[in-house]
Amino acid sequence: MPNPLDQVRSFGMSGMLITDEIRSLEKRFGLDLGHAGEKNLERPSTYYPQFEQAVRAEAATMAAHYELFYCLEQSIRKLITDTLQEQAGSDWWNNGKVPANTVKDVKDRIQREVDSGFTRRSDYEIDYTTFGELAVIISSNWDLFGAIFSSRRAVERIMSSLNLLRGPIAHCSPLSEDEVDRLYLTVKDWFRSMG
Repeated sequence: MPNPLDQVRSFGMSGMLITDEIRSLEKRFGLDLGHAGEKNLERPSTYYPQFEQAVRAEAATMAAHYELFYCLEQSIRKLITDTLQEQAGSDWWNNGKVPANTVKDVKDRIQREVDSGFTRRSDYEIDYTTFGELAVIISSNWDLFGAIFSSRRAVERIMSSLNLLRGPIAHCSPLSEDEVDRLYLTVKDWFRSMG
């Protein structure tokens, strides 16, 4: 029997993919289909106009891919947190469910952030993990995640592909048209891999 929470997540991501596709059509054909209200984005007026129009257009295109990946990564963090908290208790981060090297690396990242004098991004260790570390946490707790996913090998392959696709998105490089298609298909694969 499908998990209702997984169905809701899948429904939400499907809606995001449809919205992204509509935005893409609007942009490609210069249309306003009225599916969403005008976004009120405050741009740094002193700096933004100084960038080339081509770079600004590329940034606008990449913003949609970033938004999709942001939502996906946050949903994966929530899935990990909810699953491990339910199965291992509220102290799951410290009771052996997270590999020791990940715990150490996260502790170091948090300390670097504290030492920088910047505001901490989060009070939760999971928010300091890399995408690759999220995959390792799932794999190393497969006894708990196996009930959610249909295949360990599929999840590992999908997470590896997503990690590769994440690189250009996170590091301000444009995605080729093929990689945009691959991103959408891989996100669909992620949700399809759930039970």
